[in-house]
Amino acid sequence: MRMTSARIWRTTATMLVVALFIAACGGGAGASSDTGSKDPVRISVNPWTGSRANAAVIEYLLKEKLGYPVELKNLDEGVDWQGFETGELDAILEVWGHDAERKTYIDEKKVAQDAGQMGVKGTIGWYVPGWMAKDHPDITDWNNLNNYADLFKTSESGDKGQFLLGDPSYVSNDEALIKNLGLDFKVVTGGSEAALIESLKQATTQKTPLLAYFYDPQWAWSQEPLKSDPLVKINLPPADGADCVDVATDPEGANCDYPAYDLYKAVSTDFAQNGGAAYDLIKNFTWTNLDQSTMAELIDNQGMTPEDAAAKWVADNEAIWSKWMPAQ
Repeated sequence: MRMTSARIWRTTATMLVVALFIAACGGGAGASSDTGSKDPVRISVNPWTGSRANAAVIEYLLKEKLGYPVELKNLDEGVDWQGFETGELDAILEVWGHDAERKTYIDEKKVAQDAGQMGVKGTIGWYVPGWMAKDHPDITDWNNLNNYADLFKTSESGDKGQFLLGDPSYVSNDEALIKNLGLDFKVVTGGSEAALIESLKQATTQKTPLLAYFYDPQWAWSQEPLKSDPLVKINLPPADGADCVDVATDPEGANCDYPAYDLYKAVSTDFAQNGGAAYDLIKNFTWTNLDQSTMAELIDNQGMTPEDAAAKWVADNEAIWSKWMPAQ
């Protein structure tokens, strides 16, 4: 049937209005930028840059590739698990042990679930600067630490040697270890990861005595001055010793080194059941110590915002993150 030019104009105008209406509503079901119909994904960010690196990359992929709004919540580790019960949190991307919380929220209350390992191998330990281990080779045996306690005294530790911790919320058995091993030391809190790293750098370059809590993954290991003069780990009683107390049931009884951690992800049960593609992405998320440290170094050492660092990392590493993406 032929149309007059007026009818053709009216039909075209109607189609244009409909097209504009669809675009205004988000472009249809296939549009990755549509966040209006999706619930925000609420992710815990703990006070160390590795945690922020995890969250930044997942936030970027959720927003830019899957079209989800994201809420990042700055929370202390351990405390954040409460959000699974209150309904205020969907995911923790990096869990260091936390057997007590796991028992309470996953096993007993069933408001949370294990979402699988994240691929990162975590280690925590006591360290001294490399120069100290060279000057005093026997200092790396915990049995000899009291012989050197005077070297570590500070105004904050008084008549005891100082043991430096980072953020006070970190997984820490140190006060119990010091007490149960009979060591003449006092835990002093540095206040943050950045302050802890700076103290370790200064102790290395200025050759000042320092005994401190430190861990991996952490970008500072691959940067100067720790790259050229690495910290040396104190040999505490091994974590698999027959006499070791289970700190999950008796944290005050800690008497052995920290175990190795296969870091994992935890999510709320509701998110696991109803989170759709966002849950699938987080469940699939897995990377290495090097991947995380590379991202964290962009933030801490190169001064990039977490958002810009994530955009760069995603642009440079499609072969890694493409495997996390849910089937479309």
